[in-house]
Amino acid sequence: MPDDRCDLLCLDLPTAERLRQRRLATGAAEVAAARAQGLADPTRLTLAAALLDADELCVCDLAWIVERSQNLVSHHARALRGSGLVRSRREGKMVIYALTEEGRALVASVLSPAVAHV
Repeated sequence: MPDDRCDLLCLDLPTAERLRQRRLATGAAEVAAARAQGLADPTRLTLAAALLDADELCVCDLAWIVERSQNLVSHHARALRGSGLVRSRREGKMVIYALTEEGRALVASVLSPAVAHV
């Protein structure tokens, strides 16, 4: 098994210190990681991809699109909402979901054009 550590200390101190001072803050890293983790499940990513192509969709539509039960879709949609990637609203007896701006940007960056509609 290869060792991924340097065998020699060859620190570029000016560059390393400059980057260390500008590194991502712990809180910001935790928020970003939670958002990225929201897309780590294939069903959630598929739901988010469908929402990328539509302004908003109800749970019934999402369940039809991903060929999963409404209960499962609701579970995954709540997870996406919890990670800040989607917002929801109730319209009568329907629950309608839409990507947030952060969600739209993250989904678009995760899905390259070659993968988006394979």
